[in-house]
Amino acid sequence: MTKKLKLYLVRFCIKIIAILFLMVFYITDKQGMTEFLTRGIIWKISPLHIIWAFFMIIMILHLFPNDLRSMALLKSKEKKYIPVENYSEFDLLKYVNDQNRKAWIVMLVWLLFNSVFALIYLLGLIGEAELLLLSGFYLICDYICILFYCPFRSKIMKNKCCVNCRIYDWGHFMMFTPMLFIKNFFSWSLFFTSLVVLIRWELIYVKHPERFWSGSNKVLKCENCKDKTCKFKH
Repeated sequence: MTKKLKLYLVRFCIKIIAILFLMVFYITDKQGMTEFLTRGIIWKISPLHIIWAFFMIIMILHLFPNDLRSMALLKSKEKKYIPVENYSEFDLLKYVNDQNRKAWIVMLVWLLFNSVFALIYLLGLIGEAELLLLSGFYLICDYICILFYCPFRSKIMKNKCCVNCRIYDWGHFMMFTPMLFIKNFFSWSLFFTSLVVLIRWELIYVKHPERFWSGSNKVLKCENCKDKTCKFKH
């Protein structure tokens, strides 16, 4: 296994443990969970503040990715682009149009799916604690999609892997969609920062689509992959 794959597996296990802890805490003592997350530890800094800061830092790193990030993310950078000789611009255009159409389908499916939770929340059937847990569940699903099975890839996008994924950097936007419905600075700052990450990704895709297709970028070919995060999907 590659170092990147091992790192993803370790992160996946840590996040599962954290979410399971919150789930058990929620089921056994919902009020206690809320107090635990919002109670100040040092200088009025609560666990919720720490979680917020962690994800804000992660998203900022996605806006300014360094070479330690995954190949799936780094394909957006100019210095990681190695052009395929004499690639067909017509084939690239067909690929871009096809992927854009499928990306719109993914976005529509995602928004419709989450509109159900929005309606349930507005009806008062669930509260902010449930939306927070939903974001945590989406975090786990993000890693499941990378490591094991991605319904968006297999059912809609039809791309080979995460390294070739057209919508790879939509992850934080999807994760923090439930935060849009919680009206406070911390939840909205997470959602709108994730929206900035998505918009940045889309602008680069529009301007430099050749970086995102294995037919025009040698880096994205299987023989040049260093991450190998698709191991368990096979």
